[in-house]
Amino acid sequence: MTILQATDLRKEVSSADGTLTILKDINLSLNAGEAVAVIGPSGSGKSTLLALLAGLDSPTSGEIHLLDQPLHQLDEDGRAAIRAAQVGFVFQSFQLLPGLTALENVMLPLELSAISDAKALATQQLDQVGLAARQKHLPSQLSGGEQQRVALARAFVTNPRVLFADEPTGNLDRATGDAVVELMFTMRAENGCALVLVTHDQRLAEQCDRVLNMHEGQLQ
Repeated sequence: MTILQATDLRKEVSSADGTLTILKDINLSLNAGEAVAVIGPSGSGKSTLLALLAGLDSPTSGEIHLLDQPLHQLDEDGRAAIRAAQVGFVFQSFQLLPGLTALENVMLPLELSAISDAKALATQQLDQVGLAARQKHLPSQLSGGEQQRVALARAFVTNPRVLFADEPTGNLDRATGDAVVELMFTMRAENGCALVLVTHDQRLAEQCDRVLNMHEGQLQ
């Protein structure tokens, strides 16, 4: 079953030198439960593609259907509703809110979806990533590996159907990154969600079902 389909995607932005084409002629599909890695050098358009597929940005042209919804036709509120209910995110820079504790960061997507037992579910998820004793700590009081584990807990706490991960080990040392990756793939297997992973790490990419190469805004 196809749960993500991108057709003829193109992304252009205006610059001082004119129109800059970041992505062109992108076609991609993702099946339920499948893991796909997109690899390529910095500046090739990987993160821009991920943002489009996840509904964080809109394409200049082309179509994106995510979970039977036409993202390219929806406004930000419509895309946000889909993300809140069925999508998880893991970013290189963690994207934790600095003024919230680990527990509050994990609770946030549940509260935004008006789930009544948010605290209990978030506590359980933090325990699963080994941070039960750190739930009252702010992000600044956590190591990089701990922050990324909080981000994993937040991403999975809503039981997403699709997980988007953008260089999830980019800010971590090798050993910490390997531990985070192992945890992410373990949680994904338990959850059964599909995964779109952007990385420059060939070792990480090879753990996915398919590997797509991006070069100068095109998939090869």
